[in-house]
Order: sequence, then C-alpha cells, then structure tokens
Amino acid sequence: MQSLSAHGKRWLLLAVFTSGMTTLAIELTASRLLGNVFGTSNLVWANVIGLMLLYLTVGYFVGGWLADRAPRAEQLYQIMAWAAFFSGLVPLVARPVLSAAASAVSAFEAGVALGSFVAVLVLFAAPITLLGCVSPFAVRIAVQSVGEAGKVSGRLYAISTLGSLVGTFLPTLWTIPALGTTATFFLFAMLLLFVALIGLALLGANGRAAALRLAWMPLLLALLSASGQSSALRPPPQGSRLLWEYDSAYNYIQVLELEAPVGQIVDGQFVTLWEAGTRELRLNEGQGIHSVWHPSRRDFGGTWDMFLAAPYFNPQPQIERICVIGLAAGTISTQYTDVFGAHVQIDGIEIDPAIVEAGRRFFGMTQPNLRVIVEDGRLGLRRLAQEGARYDLIAVDAYRVPYVPWHLTTLEFFQEARAALSERGLVAINVGRTVRANGEQDRRLIEAITHTMQQVFPSVHTLDVPESFNTLLIGTAQPTSITTLAAHYANLSPDAPQPLRRALSAAISGARPSIASEVLFTDDRAPVETIINQMVIDYLLGSSRP
Repeated sequence: MQSLSAHGKRWLLLAVFTSGMTTLAIELTASRLLGNVFGTSNLVWANVIGLMLLYLTVGYFVGGWLADRAPRAEQLYQIMAWAAFFSGLVPLVARPVLSAAASAVSAFEAGVALGSFVAVLVLFAAPITLLGCVSPFAVRIAVQSVGEAGKVSGRLYAISTLGSLVGTFLPTLWTIPALGTTATFFLFAMLLLFVALIGLALLGANGRAAALRLAWMPLLLALLSASGQSSALRPPPQGSRLLWEYDSAYNYIQVLELEAPVGQIVDGQFVTLWEAGTRELRLNEGQGIHSVWHPSRRDFGGTWDMFLAAPYFNPQPQIERICVIGLAAGTISTQYTDVFGAHVQIDGIEIDPAIVEAGRRFFGMTQPNLRVIVEDGRLGLRRLAQEGARYDLIAVDAYRVPYVPWHLTTLEFFQEARAALSERGLVAINVGRTVRANGEQDRRLIEAITHTMQQVFPSVHTLDVPESFNTLLIGTAQPTSITTLAAHYANLSPDAPQPLRRALSAAISGARPSIASEVLFTDDRAPVETIINQMVIDYLLGSSRP
C-alpha cells in the first residue's frame, strides 16, 4: 500500500472534496440541460436522480474493488481525470441529441423525444460511475491501520459530503445564472481535472509522467467548448427570431418575436391571430407560451384574455385592486390596465427575477399601477394579506402541466386566498388538461381542484378556453351564476374594448358544468404529482397533444 506524505494527505482531502462537489454540480446541471428540452417536472427529476444513484452505486462497488487490487494514489487521480474529461464532454455530445429532441417535442413525436431523453441520461454513466469510485478508493489509500479506519473514513466521507453541499448551491445560485449550462459543466470538469493532474504531479517522477500523458485533456476540452457553442440550444420555431435567452436560477428563458403574422384559414380566407412583431415568453422546454405582447394590440385570443371575464360574474363588475400570482412578463396586468384603467392597483407576484427583467425589457411591463413582488406566490400573497391588502380578483397563472406547484392547489391555500378577497372578490385559476389516447379529454386535475375550491367558495365556474387545452376555474366569494356573465355581455356598450368583448364571448361559449372528483388537496396530502404523472404517461403512450 502506498504511503502519502503530509502534503499528499492534504491534497487527497481536496480531491475528495472536489469530487463530491463535482458530482452534485453535474446532477443539478444535468436537470437544467434536460430541462431545456424536456422540462423540469418531477418525472424528469426522478429519472435524473434515480440513474445518478444507480451510477454512483456501481462506482462505489467498482472503486472499492479496484482499490483493494492496486491501492495507489496515482490510479485514483487518473480515475478522477477521466471522470472530469467525460463530465466536460457531456453537454458537447448531448447537444445534437437535444437539438433533435427539441424538434421531436415541438412536433409531439413522443417516441423520438423519449428515446432522446434516455440517450442523454446514458451519457452520464461514465463520469458519475468514475466519480463514485473516488471515495472508497480514497479511504483505502488513507487508512494506514485498522485502528484508525473509522476515524479516517468518517473524515473523508464528511469532506465529500461538504463538497456535495457546495456543489448543490454553487451551480444554482451562481454558475448557471451567470455562466450558463454548458459553461457550468466545463467549469466543474476543469476544476476536477486540475486537482487530479496536480495530485499526480505531487507523487514524484512517475506521477509527473502520468500527468504529462493526460495534459491533452484540458486542452481538448477548452478547444471543443470554444467551438460553435454560441447558438441557442433550443432553436426558435420557424417564423420567429430569438431576442434574448437566459439560464436563471429557476428557468431556461427565451424571448421570441414573430417575423410574420400567425393565423388560420376561415372560410377560405386567412385570419390573422397574432401580427408580426408579437413577442412570446417561453420557458424550459418551450412548449407553453407564458406571456405575449404587441406594441399596438392587446387581444391575443388566449387564456390571458379570459381572465378579463372574471369580474363579470358579479352583479357590479368593479375592479379596484387585483393580485396576479405567476405574473410572468405581465400580459394579464397589461390587459387589465388597458381595459379597466390605470387606476386599478395591481400586485404581481413572480418568483423568478430574470422573468421580471424580461417583462420590463421586452414586454412593456412598466405600468405605474403595477407593483412587482419577487417571491413565491403563496408566501407573497400571505405577506400582502398580513399588510391589509384586499383584492377584487386574485388571478393565478402559475400552473401548467406538468409544472403545477402543489402548494397553490390546496384547501389551505384557497382559504388564505379567500381571506384576502374583498366582499365581491373572485379567484381565477388557469388549469391545464390533456387528451387521452382514445381522444377523451383528461380533466382529472381540473376536477380535483374544483372539488378543493368548492370547500371554500360558494360558487365555482368552469370555463374552457377555446382552441386550447386550458380551463379557467373561477371561485367567487358570493354566490354567482353564469347568467350574470351573459347579461353583462348582452348589455356591453358599443364602445367597449374589443379584448373585453371577445373575452366575455369566449367565456360564455366555453362555460362547462363544474364537475368535481372525490380528490381533496390539502397541505398534508396533495397528490398533485400522482395525477400529473398519470396524465403525462397517458400522453406519452398515446402521443396526444397537451
């Protein structure tokens, strides 16, 4: 067994720390790499974490076996060097696979998308397995006698875990937002590689020779990472150009602008829905459009417009103050300001400050009556309510299958929301649905949330958004009826804003019976993920469009 000098022992501790840090950094950055195309649902996270644990398990076994056969620090540092090299290669090799997957996701080719997902995860087998070899190998080298085995192994695993702690927060809080996904892989790979090569050089003549033989690794990684990685990982759809993209701590963000009008053929004529110059906010895999804006148009025929209809369930549709949970880039707040007037006070809660920046830079989200609160939606609403805020409308636009924050679906959340309403207040929530393989609509999530809301609100209305797979659920603090909405529409003045007129018409035509399941979401038990997983699996098996 090789005996290490005092300096060599200290460097071994650094090697263990860096390996632990790199392992967790790669795991977290892997979820972002995949999230750019496949999203960041709990299904994606489960696959990432599960396979990483499998690779580590294999690494622990192999590392212990190799260490008993040849307990030499030189071999350990070479294993680390190869782990670092393969880690740096992952985003470069994965890029063409992910680009193909992005096209498959956009075209709803579920089989190709699923195959690409598996292919990318396989790329992590080599680096994570090799990283798993480090800790048992280091323990074997560091233990000089049986009497100190517990103390030495405990110290090394503590240092490795401390490195994992740093590797958990550093990518999330700094490197991914500041440098991007590919650069984060490269940064941690190079750190680990330099620790390994210097560790080899400290072992004497044989170690220096081994380090020289591996000196091509950082040069090749640097060359590959600098060649041709400036393009967007997810190219913009045809007919759009990319204005801005950014990896925030929460989302992969893209701002797109239409280069030509988007519309449909009606009675043999092209009808423009969105004009050239319309801007879209897309997040993560890019399937959903989270905000839209045009300098001279405010009706977009989507879910945002339908929120305008909510106050008209009341006999007197007065709006003085509203709260938007899931503000995004401010489409709802912009429309409410235009339709109801700049006197309406709007509190917009958005968890991602980078999305707020996008809204202000590209979506005209600069209304003086809008106050932006960067915070989690439920915590933000609770704090505002404690300050005495009472709202005529709380609009929740933070759901999208498979991304549904469960804590915004529970009985306790709706109780908090109702307590923050005025006497004529309403809560309007955008909920997604899918289509099963047999063509039937999958409304399980809608029906569960409907049941939960009915425990709090005397009336809950269901409005399917036309030409979409979104449904607006509206809970009212006072008993209300759809007939009130219809009466308001019939009595609209001729000069009523066109977005409002279209919203009321769409709401009336989209009204559906409010059907509730027996599922009740509570803070103690909210099987949101179970329902969503079933919906996603049905979608994948049936290749249906969500």
